[in-house]
Amino acid sequence: MRHIEFFDIDHFEKNYHRVKPPASLSHFIDFIWETDFEDLLEYHPAGFSDALFPNVGYTYLINLGTPYVMQVGEKSFDMKGDGFLPRHNAIECFHRRGNKLFGIKFNISPVIFEKKVNFSEYRQQIYPLSYLIKPSVIAEIKKAASFDERVHTVTCYFNEIVKKYAGSMKPIQIVTEILDRCNQQNDFTVPIEKFAAEFKISTRTLQRYFEMVTSVSSKTALQIMRIRKAAHHLATSPTNFHYSLYGYYDPSHFYKHLKKFLHRKTLDELKLHLQLLNK
Repeated sequence: MRHIEFFDIDHFEKNYHRVKPPASLSHFIDFIWETDFEDLLEYHPAGFSDALFPNVGYTYLINLGTPYVMQVGEKSFDMKGDGFLPRHNAIECFHRRGNKLFGIKFNISPVIFEKKVNFSEYRQQIYPLSYLIKPSVIAEIKKAASFDERVHTVTCYFNEIVKKYAGSMKPIQIVTEILDRCNQQNDFTVPIEKFAAEFKISTRTLQRYFEMVTSVSSKTALQIMRIRKAAHHLATSPTNFHYSLYGYYDPSHFYKHLKKFLHRKTLDELKLHLQLLNK
């Protein structure tokens, strides 16, 4: 069995715990989550997989159970420990009995205040998490008795970092303002030169800000946001979807971008859904 983001909505809503961060961390954390698969695995003892489309940012994965398999693009990784997962690739996680994951989906990680981390160097696979978060915090998360306790541990830890470095947030504020504005206005094609002029910095500096905090270029980040929003709209409300809402010139322009966005196996399974495009 395979669950696909945007299309298997009930699965992702009912079989995951998911909460938004407090306002103090909203620039950094998208949401905090944990798998809740015990009942589901009773019905599917052979296991199942969850396929997710590319996204902006990255995820800290903390393994609360047995080893699992994560596919990033075309590469598969046998995961026993905890990992750092860049999210600009399509991913698929294969779950079996005993698996349990806790995760933090970041837009930007506050760790850049404390360590010299160039996230643009973390792109093609899962990396060890130990350098990016204190081992004592990971141990506390694993020891916690509930999801709520784990969320409390995470928010306290990152709030302390943000408070400590409150005066060093200029790159983060600029990048998040650009991403938020483009998302709200459905305008993902503004040239980076225009934003650089607005914030009175060079284009090279702004590009460096994007790569430092999101791991990818401004164009890549905005195009991932664009096609995610359009694909979600198509999947959940096809009757009022139109490609022009997201700045596409015509149906073929949108479909070309959609095919680049979807993982090859996912595209094969979504052919029936994509017939909606024929309308």
